[in-house]
Amino acid sequence: MSKVITKLKCLNFRRFSELSVDFDAEMNLLIGDNESGKSSILQALDLIISGSRSKVETIGLENLMNAGVIHDYLATEKEYARLPVMCVEAYLNEQHNPDLNGRNNSEKTNHDGLRLICAPMDDYAAEILEILKEDDPSFPFEYYSIKFQTFSGESYTGYRRFIKHLLLDGSQINNEYATREYVKSVYLANVDDRDRNKHKNEYRKHKAQFRDGVLGNLNDKLDSYKFSVATSSKSNLEADLTITEDGISIDNKGKGRQCFIKTEFALQRSEAAHPLDILLLEEPENHLSHTNMKKLVARIAESEGQQLIVATHNSLICTRLDLRKAIMLNSSSDAPVKLKDLPRNTAKFFIKAPDSNVLEFVLSGKVILVEGDAEYILIQALYKNTSGKNLEETDIHIISVGGTSFKRYLDLAKLLNIRTAVIRDNDHDYERNCVENYKDYVSDSIKVFFEEDNDQNTLEVAIYKDNQVLCDDLFSGGHIQLV
Repeated sequence: MSKVITKLKCLNFRRFSELSVDFDAEMNLLIGDNESGKSSILQALDLIISGSRSKVETIGLENLMNAGVIHDYLATEKEYARLPVMCVEAYLNEQHNPDLNGRNNSEKTNHDGLRLICAPMDDYAAEILEILKEDDPSFPFEYYSIKFQTFSGESYTGYRRFIKHLLLDGSQINNEYATREYVKSVYLANVDDRDRNKHKNEYRKHKAQFRDGVLGNLNDKLDSYKFSVATSSKSNLEADLTITEDGISIDNKGKGRQCFIKTEFALQRSEAAHPLDILLLEEPENHLSHTNMKKLVARIAESEGQQLIVATHNSLICTRLDLRKAIMLNSSSDAPVKLKDLPRNTAKFFIKAPDSNVLEFVLSGKVILVEGDAEYILIQALYKNTSGKNLEETDIHIISVGGTSFKRYLDLAKLLNIRTAVIRDNDHDYERNCVENYKDYVSDSIKVFFEEDNDQNTLEVAIYKDNQVLCDDLFSGGHIQLV
């Protein structure tokens, strides 16, 4: 049975003073505006699964702990007992593994899980207090411990991993270090410790044979100084490995192709005999053309056998992979919102619909929905003329969605409490088309606006009839036809 993370809890981690988010066993889409915490969630998962103290130290505890909590602490009496603690917990699907199961978690319940906790070391309490007594004290990050423990209380490290995972960051796709780390991670996910040690031993022997054999004749001609082959940690097997396509290293591929190859390779690994348990994808859409984006989305949608957690800014990915799997994050709140209660027909509509503005809609606080391009242009002009402001200066977005799609967007508005105004044509029957049709949607945050004169059946007709003299003067000589 594949291991699955059912819930992640964070305390004082990055932008989250407190976070609890539940995950689907198969597909999860993290959606949010900038600084909403999508990357932080993937980073928390990567750190806690890897069990790597060096990863935490490389990033720096000062970059991982919540800045607001630290600021608030330094503004108080700075008591030792009140020093903030950073904690990340991953709750796993129940397999009752004695190495994982226990009550060593914030909920104090028996569960399989992993825990990363960073707390002040009591052995250095005196030194910490001295720092805190200074006139301009700095926070004592250097005196914090980094501990990886299972819920049973056992320690674990990167050499004793309970979950096979891979993090693929599309924003770092052409970074040499990121590529090397990716190849290393995929390699480690494909071999067990016994084969890994054998490979390293054989690789070291081949280097020695090359040194003694191929370089031997040259070195025999030299005196004190000889040629050799580097054997440091920076030139070992894992550092020298690469991945090829048709014999060409991915380092020599374009950014878009690299992104596709890396994601495809990771998904291919998920279908192997010993698959990855969890695949973390950050912005897989980076550097891809629209056509390749569709291919990649289709490939992701077909994948089976592992848990996928995808952070994205792309509407195509959000909709084609099913909005009911989406987890909405907001930069002004620590509380994620899941869209699992979105009506099935609405989710299917967005899966099959042409490219939509769904991501723009769900990331908006206030929206005006209109039916077409003419209304889109007119409403912008009307807003500026009545308010004196351009819409770009406000937090209001106008989105043209087509009249038959209004209810699909309003299903989202109800779930996310997005203030939404719908401006639609009455199509010669305002009572049926505009009142009855939306009676289940209208609320304090959702309003539908329309013309009650059925002869003014469209916005354009209404504007013309209410401003006929002005319109005739402006458009005299043209062909005006009301339909």
